[in-house]
Amino acid sequence: MQLRNVVLIVLVFTSPVLLRAQEHNAAHAWTYKGADGPSHWGDLKPEYATCKIGKHESPIDIRNPQKADLPAIQFNYQPTPLHIIDNGHTIQVNYAPGSTIQVGAKQYQLKQFHFHKPSEEEINGKRHDMVAHLVHTDSEGNVAVVAVLLSKGSPNAMLEQLWKNLPGEKEKESTLDNIQINVADLLPSDHGYYTFTGSLTTPPCNENVTWFVLKTSTTLSAAEINRFGKIYSRNARPVQSLNDRVVQETK
Repeated sequence: MQLRNVVLIVLVFTSPVLLRAQEHNAAHAWTYKGADGPSHWGDLKPEYATCKIGKHESPIDIRNPQKADLPAIQFNYQPTPLHIIDNGHTIQVNYAPGSTIQVGAKQYQLKQFHFHKPSEEEINGKRHDMVAHLVHTDSEGNVAVVAVLLSKGSPNAMLEQLWKNLPGEKEKESTLDNIQINVADLLPSDHGYYTFTGSLTTPPCNENVTWFVLKTSTTLSAAEINRFGKIYSRNARPVQSLNDRVVQETK
């Protein structure tokens, strides 16, 4: 009887701590390897089920795209104060309102951009060293992601600025209003692209995403790749089945 009382006292005393720990772990229950890795995402939470049962999942291996008369992407990006966060899965920059892309009749607002190593997209079975995903939404909540492939080569001044100001701790945004950056500095000069319907590449893997993968890559230095790799050595979801989708590309 005394032993039962002791156990009850310990549980009551520690339960708030345990609850807080569970809430914290729940926020980052998924990872890129092991029991919580991509092959298990769909089983981790009911709201992640699309990661397992979705039919239009991303990323994909882009092969045999169909050339089409597609509208140019009109980039209207403005400088923004540097608000940068290590969110536990990647380095992300949150963007101030006012920057957009226009694709035909559709306009999307830039919300944030972040990085994966290596690129999540494959082109004919090959990945690039890294990729930047520029995440936009329209007025109805639909998502458009512009993927900028990053290849080892000349240094990139904007990335160098980001890496110099990486947050000191995870999940806490650094707001550096005295530093202005412009994601337009990441874009290659050629804006030709591949496009297809897809999903977010992280849980909950929602499938309301239009993808625009720029065909020409931007360079960054080996040192810039390695600096990111010290934080996230591999944070890329494996490619998913194309199923009935058609990939188009600009002529």
